[in-house]
Amino acid sequence: MSQFAPRPLAIAPSILASDFSKLGEEVRAVDQAGADWIHLDVMDGHFVPNISYGPDVIKAMRPHTNKIFDAHLMIAPCDPYLEAFAKAGCDHITVHAEAGPHLHRSLQAIRALGKKAGVSLNPGTHPSVLEYVLDDIDLVLVMSVNPGFGGQAFIPSAVEKIKAIRAMVAGRPIDIEVDGGVSEKVAGELAAAGANALVAGSAVFKGGTLDAYKANIAGIRNAAMSARGEVV
Repeated sequence: MSQFAPRPLAIAPSILASDFSKLGEEVRAVDQAGADWIHLDVMDGHFVPNISYGPDVIKAMRPHTNKIFDAHLMIAPCDPYLEAFAKAGCDHITVHAEAGPHLHRSLQAIRALGKKAGVSLNPGTHPSVLEYVLDDIDLVLVMSVNPGFGGQAFIPSAVEKIKAIRAMVAGRPIDIEVDGGVSEKVAGELAAAGANALVAGSAVFKGGTLDAYKANIAGIRNAAMSARGEVV
C-alpha cells in the first residue's frame, strides 16, 4: 500500500441499471440503501453505441437526493454540453480522454463551472495520457468494460491499469474510480489495487427492492473495506 492516506471509499450505483419508469424513486432508494455517489452514464449514440439520457433527465433526478451526482459523459464533442450538465446539478463531470482533441481545455472548462473534473480511460487507452493533466483533474475513471452497454463482463487488465494510475497520482487528492462489471466478487481486488470509487449497475439494482439494494451495496462495500484493511 502507498504511504499516503487512501481516499475515502465511495460506492456509486449506476442509474443506467435502474428502472427508468420510476427514476426518482430509484434514486431515493439507492440513497437510502447507502450509496455515496449517484453515477450518471450519459451516452450519445456516437462516441458509444447507445443512447441514454441528457441534462433534462438529470435535472429531474436532482431533487430526489443530496448525494454527489457523478456524471460520466460518453459523448463527443463534450465541450458544448458541459455547462448544461453543470446547471443540471452534476457535482463531478468526467469526460473521455478519447472524446476530443483538447482534453486539457475540457478539464479547465469543467473546473471553471465550479465542478470537479474527471478523465475516463477506455480499456485500450494507456494511462500515460494523464501525465500532462494531473494538475487539472480531481478524478480518474478506469473503464473495466468497453463503454456503451451495462451488464458486460469485467476486463481483468483494468487491475494493473489502476495500480499504474495509483502510482502516478500518489499524494494528490485524486479519486480513482472504476466502472464496468464491478461486483462484490471483484471489489476487493479493485480496492487493493488502488480504486476508491466503485461504480456498480446491475450488481446494485438486482433484486429490485430497497432491501436488496442495501444488501448489494453492503456486500460491495464490505469486500472493498476488507481489502483496504478497514474495519467492516
